[in-house]
Amino acid sequence: MKDNNCIFCKLASGEIPTNTIYEDGKFRVILDAAPASKGHALIIPKEHFADLYEIDTQLVGDAMILAKKLAIHMTDKLKCDGFNLVQNNKEVAGQTVFHFHLHLIPRYNKMKNDDILTWSHETFTAEEMKEICGCIKEGLY
Repeated sequence: MKDNNCIFCKLASGEIPTNTIYEDGKFRVILDAAPASKGHALIIPKEHFADLYEIDTQLVGDAMILAKKLAIHMTDKLKCDGFNLVQNNKEVAGQTVFHFHLHLIPRYNKMKNDDILTWSHETFTAEEMKEICGCIKEGLY
């Protein structure tokens, strides 16, 4: 299903021209128009899903398999020193386009923006950690 008001649906369908590096029946992979690094790309499903909460489980698995394939290939071709895979869900987590997509961000030693993906760490007591763990585990299995 396509959302006619979604820019990423238009990018994924080819309606809007892109620098496409890979395409199959499920995904289009394009270079990010505002890259964090050389080779920064986006895996975009051709079908519309707002985020991780909505996307089909098999399709998100296929996206990760494709991400691994591309990360290995891009590392070889771009000679990067590392790689980030980033996928944001909901505005509070940094999602700005509400169509599931996965960022492939090559990392290079001595990057000018070496603070990509940083956050301050929080501290919890052992008791709080046990409580958090129990809360998450409840009903999981």
